[in-house]
Amino acid sequence: MDARQRNFLAVAGMVVLLVAAVWSFWPLNKTMRQGLDLRGGLSVILTPTTSVDAAAMQRALTIMQSRVNGLGVSEATVQLENDNKAILVQIPGIEDPKAALAAIGQTGQLEFVEVASLDTTTQSKVEDGYVFAPGSYTAFMNGSVIKSAGAAASNDVATPGYVVNMSFDASGTATWATVTTRNAATKGRIAILLDRRVVSAPAVEEAIVGGETRISGNFSADEARSLAAILESGALPVDLRFSQTEVVGPTLGQDSLQQGILAALIGLGLVAIYLAIYYRGLGVIAWFSLGFFVITYIGVLAGLSRVGQYTLTLPGIAGIVLSIGLAADTSILIFERFKEEIRMGRTPRTSAKSGTKHAILTSLDADAVTFASAIPLFIFAIGPVKGFALTLMLGIVCDLTIAMLFTRPIVILLAESVIAKMPTLFGVKGGGANA
Repeated sequence: MDARQRNFLAVAGMVVLLVAAVWSFWPLNKTMRQGLDLRGGLSVILTPTTSVDAAAMQRALTIMQSRVNGLGVSEATVQLENDNKAILVQIPGIEDPKAALAAIGQTGQLEFVEVASLDTTTQSKVEDGYVFAPGSYTAFMNGSVIKSAGAAASNDVATPGYVVNMSFDASGTATWATVTTRNAATKGRIAILLDRRVVSAPAVEEAIVGGETRISGNFSADEARSLAAILESGALPVDLRFSQTEVVGPTLGQDSLQQGILAALIGLGLVAIYLAIYYRGLGVIAWFSLGFFVITYIGVLAGLSRVGQYTLTLPGIAGIVLSIGLAADTSILIFERFKEEIRMGRTPRTSAKSGTKHAILTSLDADAVTFASAIPLFIFAIGPVKGFALTLMLGIVCDLTIAMLFTRPIVILLAESVIAKMPTLFGVKGGGANA
């Protein structure tokens, strides 16, 4: 296979890459996940009220991740930060931030109390929402025996809405069987407490020996999911407080997205005008290079977003804009080296082969420095800053790919025919006879 065939094959590979990129990001509004700053949502930072060890914080993180996942939201971020001394929770697109805050902030201590074991005055007060004073009751079982919990629509006319179904481990099953058997004859009530607040206090209709029960209380779907998430994840091993809470409105986020996209388009337009004026025909080639770069770049980002490995944020948009500038620099290096070699008296064909090769090597050196500087950001930063670093690194890879698959091959192919015949149109001086 000669050099000309290899160049045509490279351009054909570019076409295949473009088709794959378009398939990856189309439709863009459904394939690209948006971060909290663009989509709106809830961001909180929780810190322990007392000094705790790393193991306790890791356990708290696991429980918090389970709670957030149990809320039925996607694309949420739950991670340790500040040297493992705080937990960052970000939930894009949450519809009810208040309910989410309540679920996240609760200690999650579940207890079961026989109402008959309480004094007469307290028994008359036990109803949904009643808060017990510390030390005013004795629980016969706590949430450590819960094996699983889940929300479901109620199929009982007497208890409409949603309920929370629970299953116990062996110890809980035995205790539950004993207590319900004792209370079945008198239809005694059992109060179910979450952080000392009564969430349900049903009467025992019959002994329950199978290790499963339910909590009913006219819950909405969100309330039931939230409660189930708390019960299944268990109680937090540390007492956490909200040190920072931020609710980002979707309107503000979308305005920021539109402004970011507008900035990127303006920057791209200015670069395109400059290239056309200064480089003429070569500038038009740069238009295609930049266009193919943008399509490929977005395709890669959307592909990663599809599998949950990338979320677009405002810093990410900044990384995209910066990458467009890097891509323009690569085209400029190629064109300048090509023109320089022609000025040295070489033919367009020879200049294209030699000049584009050296220009790409120079661009590779410069991009390697930028890529290396982004690696520490990606490794050690969190949230949007990590997204910026990833966006920048992917942009560099896409830039070099376009340069090798399209810009260099097309310049070489045109130099063998069109540029040699119409050098002025491409902003170069006529060279010697083709070798």
